[in-house]
Amino acid sequence: MPPEPPPTKAAFRTPALDPAGALFVALAAMLFATKGIFAKQLYALGVGYVALVAIRATLALPLFWAFALRRDGWAVIRSTPASAVAAAAAVGALCYYAGALLDFLALTMIDASIERVLIFSYPAMVVLFTALRDRQPPPRRVLAAAALTYLGIFFTMGGFDLTELRANLFGAVLVLGSALSYAVYFLVSEKYTRELGSPRFTLFAMTAAAACLIPHFIFTRDAAAELAAITPAAWLLLALISVLCMFLPALLQAEGVRRIGAQRGAVLSTVGPPTTVLLAWALLGERLGGWQWLGIALIVGGILALDLARAAGHAKRVDEPAA
Repeated sequence: MPPEPPPTKAAFRTPALDPAGALFVALAAMLFATKGIFAKQLYALGVGYVALVAIRATLALPLFWAFALRRDGWAVIRSTPASAVAAAAAVGALCYYAGALLDFLALTMIDASIERVLIFSYPAMVVLFTALRDRQPPPRRVLAAAALTYLGIFFTMGGFDLTELRANLFGAVLVLGSALSYAVYFLVSEKYTRELGSPRFTLFAMTAAAACLIPHFIFTRDAAAELAAITPAAWLLLALISVLCMFLPALLQAEGVRRIGAQRGAVLSTVGPPTTVLLAWALLGERLGGWQWLGIALIVGGILALDLARAAGHAKRVDEPAA
């Protein structure tokens, strides 16, 4: 039997970037970036963070079902392998239940600008987790870029301004926990959206999250009293946050990641923090200090450096002779 032919250089080349996938991920990041703005307004109207997260999921869930039924149909949804349903449900509960509660609790303590920047520690986590999954030690340049990102996190929390650092520390830790859940969701969705398509994967993830959030709200809060106290203006904002900050970006992100992969998706999502900073400045009057601006620059720079390191790694494999 003749030996297998050596791999060609073309086999190692990075696939061309899908423009539609890149656009979907960028739009998702920009829509997700408005979440903190809506949350701050809802908190000012007396809506609690648990009620906000539970109502947001409850209002968005019928939209996910309608979209999936229209696109795939009930027979296709029912035929989904149990292992894929379990994977989507597990990461949905992790990210959109546990991670969302951590994130929205943090927004009661820290500025929306800081929250959105800190959540973007997840691309560094995605790259490092990918290296662990593939059993390939991260190159030095990847480790350096990740270190740059986490140095940026330190400065975003206040850096050497100890008063600012203490004020933001607990909220920042909560956001980093949420970012961890987001990184896991990103990696799992990359695999299963290619198998199921993004609508079905997102449907199972969001259904699991709502199934956790609704009982959590009912059993840990005076749900009837909190619902009765919500004003018409607050209900309008809740409807908007459900559609603009959950339904649309979740679908766009899942489809974008399916098209371009988790690492590229993570990098393109860096449009999110600048969007939040600008909106928080314009709508909430938030102002960042010098250390925090430095932190933002380091985080965004670190994420971009991670992508350059990934691209350089691919280029190195292309240049190596096929043996």
